[in-house]
Amino acid sequence: MENVVMREEVVIVGGGVAGLATALALKRVGIKSLVLERANELRVTGGSLTLFPNAWIALEALGVAHKLTSVYKPFKRGEVTNVASRVTQEVLFTTDEGDEWLARGPRSVHRRALLEAMLEELPTDAIRYSSKLRSIEKTETRDDADSFGVIVHLEDGTTINTKVLIGCDGVHSVVAKWLGLKAPVYSGRYAVRGLGVFPEGHGLKHEVQQFVAEGRRFGIMPNTNTDVFWFMTYQSTPSEEEEMAKGDPKIIQKTMLEKVPDSAQIVKDVIQHAYMPSLSWGPLQFRYPWDLLFGKVSNGTITVAGDAMHPMTPDLGQGGCSALEDAVVLGRHIGNSFIRNGGMLSQEDLEVEIGMYVKERRFRTAGLITGSYISGWVQQGGGAGIISSSRVVGWLTKFVRDTVFYKIAFRRLVGLVQYDCGKLPTGLTSCGN
Repeated sequence: MENVVMREEVVIVGGGVAGLATALALKRVGIKSLVLERANELRVTGGSLTLFPNAWIALEALGVAHKLTSVYKPFKRGEVTNVASRVTQEVLFTTDEGDEWLARGPRSVHRRALLEAMLEELPTDAIRYSSKLRSIEKTETRDDADSFGVIVHLEDGTTINTKVLIGCDGVHSVVAKWLGLKAPVYSGRYAVRGLGVFPEGHGLKHEVQQFVAEGRRFGIMPNTNTDVFWFMTYQSTPSEEEEMAKGDPKIIQKTMLEKVPDSAQIVKDVIQHAYMPSLSWGPLQFRYPWDLLFGKVSNGTITVAGDAMHPMTPDLGQGGCSALEDAVVLGRHIGNSFIRNGGMLSQEDLEVEIGMYVKERRFRTAGLITGSYISGWVQQGGGAGIISSSRVVGWLTKFVRDTVFYKIAFRRLVGLVQYDCGKLPTGLTSCGN
């Protein structure tokens, strides 16, 4: 084991969407950071993610939206089919096909493309791979501008002294646990995600197609002319079979094909073309919104972002989108302090700004957690999670889903994805590559 001691002004734990976006936001305001990633390369499981207008606004602030909008087409509409009744409902994502829709319309984007678009903008030494966080210490020193009051210990023996520590280390965040945030809970559902690849072209319409069945919801959305993102969420309890199958893509594929009815053959075709390394299977977890509203989300200059702060179910497609929002908001608050103090990170001022970041994000993300959970529960007919699964409740939930949700409530929930996280401050020259 190494006994290396390092000093970094800002340390970010986790090299996923939240981590790279936060590093890029800080770079844009002139602050260099070090990203610690436990894997030995970029993590791209799941294949794709859906980016709604709020994500594109954040990516514009980060200066990388143009790299992706030129490759991925926005969706204008989608369809939701009830497998039992064969009734299909139309869902419109926009009625405007103007410049704003072309720039900010919802798209399904390869996860790797998003990560690489941000990584290309960062210094070559921005990420330290194979760096697993072991423990965190906080000193009581108040030597303000020269204070490296947070000590990070890695599994390889490395010690890093830093002024700011940002946990972007996912659902099972070590930083969130250190802060005292309560652990996420199981939603009662599992999710499988993957990418179908058609080298000769898939020939599908560029629209979202979803299907709802008893306790299941699955669908497809094209990324490009050759690649199609597919997903399934379903009610389940953890079992030994599922735990074993998580590591075997062929078993995942076989199981999903069995769960999709023949009436949704279009989905089966996409799953049969699955790119095996893209498959992911796991329980859907979320943090109770009250734990986020009343829990400790920061301690001095230590805080969290992305799934480390607000894990949520994927039913509004807001996990990655809200992580991008976090990055811009946190970058703005830290950047304001940096600029105000003449290009220095003042501990006392940073604590105030990080507290303001937490205040700004608590209610926004608690609302997204709640909206996502309710959306998923209603769309799958109830019956899983923290709400009763009685026959009456199940019937009522399906009635609401089929007669009200997609026609009225869904459009109101979609309003959540129009959120504008704002811009980054300017005033000092950005740090170099």
